[in-house]
Amino acid sequence: MLDAHRLIGTHDFLFVTLDTLRYDIAAELYAAGRIPHLTSVLPGGGWEKRHSPGNFTFAAHAAFFAGFFPTPARPGRHPRPFALSFPGSETTTDQTAVFDSPDLVSGFRGRGYWAICIGGVGFFNQLTPLGRALPGLFDESHWSPPLGVTDPRSTEHQVNIALRRVADQPQDRRVFLFVNVSAIHQPNRFYRPEVAEDCLESHAAALEYVDGHLGRLFAGLRRRGPWLVVICSDHGTAYGEDGYRGHRLAHPVVWEVPYAEFVLPGEPA
Repeated sequence: MLDAHRLIGTHDFLFVTLDTLRYDIAAELYAAGRIPHLTSVLPGGGWEKRHSPGNFTFAAHAAFFAGFFPTPARPGRHPRPFALSFPGSETTTDQTAVFDSPDLVSGFRGRGYWAICIGGVGFFNQLTPLGRALPGLFDESHWSPPLGVTDPRSTEHQVNIALRRVADQPQDRRVFLFVNVSAIHQPNRFYRPEVAEDCLESHAAALEYVDGHLGRLFAGLRRRGPWLVVICSDHGTAYGEDGYRGHRLAHPVVWEVPYAEFVLPGEPA
């Protein structure tokens, strides 16, 4: 685990959720060399298999913003990089950044970070009270239909806004940038136009599309300085396994998600 306690205040923070990405597909593409930009920044060994705290977007992100990121998929008591203060916590250490706040976003904001949300799926669309709940935690939140699940260029649009808003921040202000990548969520069949409906192949093709624009994001952020980075999925989804389709259900392909944490170094001065 990274020493988040030490890095808070000296590093900006990037949190990317690859909405609906399955662990098995993420690991397969990593091994096949099909996601070169992610491979260039992931720690040695690539993705870590973890268990999500939720089986759909809202539940998982509510847990994430409470300091409960996906848990390593192996027995044990696993320390957390971020936590909210409460008595009796058994998964905080001297390397955990602990915030005396109701959520991580306000915790970072209390430490002087400007919090930017680049929305993606419907729980970030700000169109309803529910769609405003999670974005409302941030200093500024962005969403429009081109950032959502129905636009095949959604990640391109999301990265464009993210880079522009980060560039607008003063150099002496720390930034918490959150991006909920929507492209992998259904519908994703437009990334494989020869298929009639969403499938594992179009799911994988969506991740390849996302990878190209994450490369632009990483390159742009490095020009500002070093970043503490967490990238993970919030849940997977089923494409007919054991008769299941979709998510918000209890199946391993939904619970098992890819996770990575690392420091993205700034460009040399």
